[in-house]
Amino acid sequence: MGIIKVENIRVFAYHGCLKEETKIGSDYRVDLKVKANLQESAKTDKLSDTVDYVFLNRVIKEEMDIPSYLLETVAKRILNRIFEEDTMVSKATVWVSKLNPPIGGDVARVTIKMTQKQKK
Repeated sequence: MGIIKVENIRVFAYHGCLKEETKIGSDYRVDLKVKANLQESAKTDKLSDTVDYVFLNRVIKEEMDIPSYLLETVAKRILNRIFEEDTMVSKATVWVSKLNPPIGGDVARVTIKMTQKQKK
């Protein structure tokens, strides 16, 4: 097994329960860690034998583009897409962070962390 991380993906999106959040948008940071068998790709040096991190980044950007009230919903969509579209991933963890959230204080970010395993 091995781990692939795609870290500090910065996106602008329109998530939140407040009407203003869905109109003006916010900055977000997404981090992703996936587990997969990387032994074959280490031997063959072929992209088709591994998890393509360009694919992972694209899934994150596409799912972040769909407005949701909750970060939990966005995180779950990201995980579901990864497992539906890449059977090589055995486990994934995603962190979705809203930067400078409008919660009445000086808060750098609020983060949702969610982990999922491939169904067998």
